[in-house]
Amino acid sequence: MRSLAFLAATLAIMALAFWAYRENYRTHAELAEVRALRSEIGELREGLSVLRAEWAYLNRPDRLRELADINFPRLGLLPLEPQQFGDVRQVGYPMPPLRDLSEPVDVAALNGRTP
Repeated sequence: MRSLAFLAATLAIMALAFWAYRENYRTHAELAEVRALRSEIGELREGLSVLRAEWAYLNRPDRLRELADINFPRLGLLPLEPQQFGDVRQVGYPMPPLRDLSEPVDVAALNGRTP
């Protein structure tokens, strides 16, 4: 009986060692993937900062004004002025559809009551 307990303990230790071995390699693989992802995130952030700097450079007011002047005959671009903006009261909203008044309306049904 004693040898059976030793055999069971040995098998349990071997199974746990095998499990720990697999988990160790799985953990190392996940850590390598995390390092690769962090590296990729850093590269993407650097690229994004370059793109933001380029966007700011290309949208300089003096450059845009010069482009508008160069392309004025073709595009007809003019500077924005406050008079070009309207007020909300000036917006023409569509009228709601009118109901047909030739047929009777069941008021009790509209209030949720039945006659």
